[in-house]
Amino acid sequence: MLVRRHVVVFGSLNMDMVVRVPRMPQAGETLSGRGFFSNPGGKGANQAVACARQGGQVRMVGRVGDDVFGSQLRAAVLAQGVDVERVTTSADASTGVAMVMVDDTAQNCIAVVPGANASVSVADAEALRDWLPEAGLLLLQLEVPIAAVERAALMAREGGCTVLLNPAPAQALPEAVWPLVDILVLNETEAQLLSGMPMVDTSNAGHAAALLLRRGPRHVVVTLGAQGVVWGSAAGTWHLAAHKVQAVDTTAAGDTFIGALGALLVEGRTMEQALAHAIRAAAICVTRAGAQASMPLREEVESWI
Repeated sequence: MLVRRHVVVFGSLNMDMVVRVPRMPQAGETLSGRGFFSNPGGKGANQAVACARQGGQVRMVGRVGDDVFGSQLRAAVLAQGVDVERVTTSADASTGVAMVMVDDTAQNCIAVVPGANASVSVADAEALRDWLPEAGLLLLQLEVPIAAVERAALMAREGGCTVLLNPAPAQALPEAVWPLVDILVLNETEAQLLSGMPMVDTSNAGHAAALLLRRGPRHVVVTLGAQGVVWGSAAGTWHLAAHKVQAVDTTAAGDTFIGALGALLVEGRTMEQALAHAIRAAAICVTRAGAQASMPLREEVESWI
């Protein structure tokens, strides 16, 4: 019997250009920044790296441009043990970039230029076909075209592979996508958009999760930052508290959470066990600056107090 141990990530790769600011500027205002650095990012690449750092066997499908950022991104993800054989190069597009501002409260504001990510196609999704028999989980986000995401999800469903969708950036989902999703992981903004309910507290998040479960997913996980996580399934809804830490940068917390969750689920852990581990990983992540650079290793999460 073939054991499905791999996690396949179908998604974006960006170079993050990060500026530290005392607060977010208002329209038309110029602020003096307190620091700058560039960092490999993109939701797809971030989740792939986070998963690999938790011991996952990860393969990635995506696109970069024929430029220095593209080379750097492929090298950075490969260095973390992720298979990048099918991260292809688009000759007619630049590598995706994200302009990130992080303020003194550790909140961030991000503008993304998709570049080569926008050229990810249904044909790229077809490249998943021979990987899916060994894959226990397919991780999807929405920084690549939704038609390609839908096709990838359909192929995974047909191949008996669990689909985890992170609907970010927030946008409405086509009706055909909902029944293809096994696990929906979303933050407050995304949950409010897709459920139509304001995310005031954990009670609201629980109602939103219950509502979204009716659309097709087997599990809905709403991440609430310092308020923790609300998890809903057919058996009910639960609130899992966050760990109290001094946050420095929340940029990659969600991606760290999802990558860690995926790694533990593919190992055969229960959803409750995987969520507890993912919450710990995200808590460590926010105490550090950067995206992939802030993601903890498996042993750090297991030994963290």
